[in-house]
Amino acid sequence: MKKILSLLLVCLFSLSLVMSACADDYAYTVSAPTGAPGIALATLAVENPDAYTYLAADTITAEFANNTTDFVIAPLNAGAKLFKAGKSTYKLGAVITWGNLYFASQKENFSLEDMNDATVTLFGENTINASVALFALEKNGIVPASIEYLAGAANTQSLLLSDENAIVLTAEPALTAASLKNDRITGIAVNDLYKEATGFDGYTQAALFIREETCVEHPEVVKDFLALVQESCDKVESDLDAVVEASVALEILPNAKVASLAIPKCNIRFLAALDAKEQIETTAGIDLAQFGGDVPADDFYYEAE
Repeated sequence: MKKILSLLLVCLFSLSLVMSACADDYAYTVSAPTGAPGIALATLAVENPDAYTYLAADTITAEFANNTTDFVIAPLNAGAKLFKAGKSTYKLGAVITWGNLYFASQKENFSLEDMNDATVTLFGENTINASVALFALEKNGIVPASIEYLAGAANTQSLLLSDENAIVLTAEPALTAASLKNDRITGIAVNDLYKEATGFDGYTQAALFIREETCVEHPEVVKDFLALVQESCDKVESDLDAVVEASVALEILPNAKVASLAIPKCNIRFLAALDAKEQIETTAGIDLAQFGGDVPADDFYYEAE
């Protein structure tokens, strides 16, 4: 009888080792948009290209409905809105970008006051980016004569390059690319204005989301991956050259010159979901409609068990 029990214990122990090995060997998948949010994972993606898919920014939120990718980088408000509406089970793992928006112009000595009583052209009408930009202006006492909209940052960049009197909202890395073509172009960081208004170093822009099934079935994989993402984000400060090289290799950015100048201005920084809650709610409060009508509920936040 003792031999039988011993054999059973050995079998159970062996089975547990096999299960652990399977968990460790789980081949997770990651989807990220091209542009600033994708830079956060660049050093990981070059080491494991089969696991990573880079998509156009305007298609990334479809990954929530597909519910097949383990980890998705997407606008935080989009993930929150879909979760609240019951159209996504992806939980928030971490905030990874904190605002890459800039007001820019060719005007000589361009300053904040130049936007008073002027036409300011934004991109993305009825988006959280536009709402944050307008909030930042209002809280800093700036009242433009009019606000106009174009579809995207590429459109406002074209206007910025072609019209020496234009004042536009653009984003990194587009601003750096434009300023290298025309050295008269300068920018004012929306984040600087946002900090004046809220005290926070940037708003909660892009985030890492985790598929619910992955959280439940592979908790150790999730924990390990979050640690890797933090390390990758930290390299923007600790090993910029590696991030530059990876971003160019993945064709997220066109060349090392643009990358080395633009990446530090993209405000890439890892903060775990629960640690970012106050800042998320501050951003949401600017335009609750962009978050589904309310601040995210507690079950939206991933918490390791």
